[in-house]
Amino acid sequence: MHWNEVIGQEEVRERLLQMVSEDRLPHAIMLCGPNGVGKLALAVAFASHLLGEDNAMVKNLQHPDLHFTYPTIKLPSMGADHMPVSDDFAREWHELIMQGPYFSMDDWLTAIGAENQQAIITAGESDELVRKLSLKSSQGGYKVSIIWLPERMNIPCANKLLKLIEEPPQQTVFLMCCEDPDKLLETIRSRVQRIDVKRIPEDTLQQALIERRGIDEQQARRVARLAGGSWLRAMEELQAGTENEQFLDLFILLMRQAYKRDVRSMKGWSETMAAFGREKQKRFLNYFLHMVRESFVYNFHQPELTYMSQSEENFARNFARFINEANVLPITDLINLAIRDIGQNANAKIVFFDLALQMIVLLIQK
Repeated sequence: MHWNEVIGQEEVRERLLQMVSEDRLPHAIMLCGPNGVGKLALAVAFASHLLGEDNAMVKNLQHPDLHFTYPTIKLPSMGADHMPVSDDFAREWHELIMQGPYFSMDDWLTAIGAENQQAIITAGESDELVRKLSLKSSQGGYKVSIIWLPERMNIPCANKLLKLIEEPPQQTVFLMCCEDPDKLLETIRSRVQRIDVKRIPEDTLQQALIERRGIDEQQARRVARLAGGSWLRAMEELQAGTENEQFLDLFILLMRQAYKRDVRSMKGWSETMAAFGREKQKRFLNYFLHMVRESFVYNFHQPELTYMSQSEENFARNFARFINEANVLPITDLINLAIRDIGQNANAKIVFFDLALQMIVLLIQK
């Protein structure tokens, strides 16, 4: 994969290349940033540079010295004692990443047939890495280990990886693509060189949309603004019938039920939410945060500060007055608590019903 597949991020690219040219490449780099800004694209492009961009195996992302680690799930066909590892899903991973290095966890879960499971990186994966990286480089150069979403490592895996990073095999480079570094062991964070990958500038997104998706300048400008610096969000905005439309309908439904204090209907709403997989539940809650923030800002009547689609703005026009200085922070805290509880496998029906009931009280605060 070549650098031209990375959208923007010239500053990070130059920093990585400078490390190589000045012979001060660290053995472990962590690329940190939000979803959709190109962390994996940067990692794969840099790995290709280290291994030889013109190598046919590198172009096909099947070089023997290039290793991918990513979250996995336990399939029903796996034995009781088997800890899932990346190699169990190598075919699905290769098919997905060859389509392009910009994809979400939901895309990955769909590719591997996950339903309500949460994907993690197990201790079995770190054992596999130790085994693979202990071998000599097949081409006599670098061995590159790309770890996608290392914050999803369980504790046994994280502890084993820590030892591997502390005493790395010769000519091994770890490239981690992380969205939530605070969830990693502090001892791991202290042993890697962190590089923050910023959101993609609007003008860069706009130009990429015109060149790569063939849309007109006006539409590209609107989509780039709504995307918030994320290429994935931009792609979602281009798709008809996106998940966000469903989330908006669910958000509007809950707000109306809370306003009417229709507890029976709210119970049905919470059951609908509980039927979603946990990853989708967390995406909805993050969308909830988005709508609360945008509704609050809408009250200031400064369009340049709001980032809503037309349908979102149509609802906010009448709803925004219910989100004010008295309740915006309590509502935000409530949603963040729900995100935490869902992430810890709490009963989703209880979590969402409790959230719904508390919204009755919070919406009337002034």
